[in-house]
Amino acid sequence: MMIKGTHALIALLALCSLPAVAGKQIDYQLDGEAFSGYLAIPASFEKGSVVIIHDWDGLTDYERQRADMLANLGYRTFALDMFGAGNRPTSLEAKKAATGSLYEDRVRMRELIEAGMSAAQSQGVTQPVVAGYCFGGTVTLELARNPGNMPVSGYASFHGGLGTPDGQGYSEDIAPLFIAHGGADKAVPMADFATFIQTLEQAGVDYWSQVYGGAPHAFTVFGSERYREKADKKSWQAFKTFLTYRME
Repeated sequence: MMIKGTHALIALLALCSLPAVAGKQIDYQLDGEAFSGYLAIPASFEKGSVVIIHDWDGLTDYERQRADMLANLGYRTFALDMFGAGNRPTSLEAKKAATGSLYEDRVRMRELIEAGMSAAQSQGVTQPVVAGYCFGGTVTLELARNPGNMPVSGYASFHGGLGTPDGQGYSEDIAPLFIAHGGADKAVPMADFATFIQTLEQAGVDYWSQVYGGAPHAFTVFGSERYREKADKKSWQAFKTFLTYRME
């Protein structure tokens, strides 16, 4: 790669000087069923903790990369597993089946969240901000509506589902929410977003939302056809600000 200019060289040197992240696989169980999470630990001073909930293809390199990025910012980060060890669906049918079964069984969904949160806690992840992508955003909001006794500092949903299941609702005393949504999202259209915001307003929830023009569903997923660099960078910067607001 050719470096042009002093500023580019400085930027490259700064990137190379970042401390190495100690990332590792963490195995845990729920009623004898095996799950496999990922833990990324900052090399030096820790600002706080984050839990990541994956997209509908399971815990992959994408979530591990996000966890490493957060660890480089100083946050001990645990990416939990909602599907089970080795279950990383690749076909559209398999992804729909894996997520559909949990959408239909919210009790099971919450049990999986609790198991992952407990595994995170065992690894020193305390009072985290919980952040989810797509399917993971939907799961994050499920936790926000049903926090139980799990100590959470905040919730963040990136292009996640925003519907509220029958019989559920938000409470004004839950931890704050950050919602990053694409203005061109056809899977979760702006009408759904407007209804969701109205729901939060009626409940008196402390929330912060941003809509990114031209951004489709899954706009943060590196390397995909839907990736939008501008929207991704804006939402990442906003998330960092949210983390600072919640933890520092």
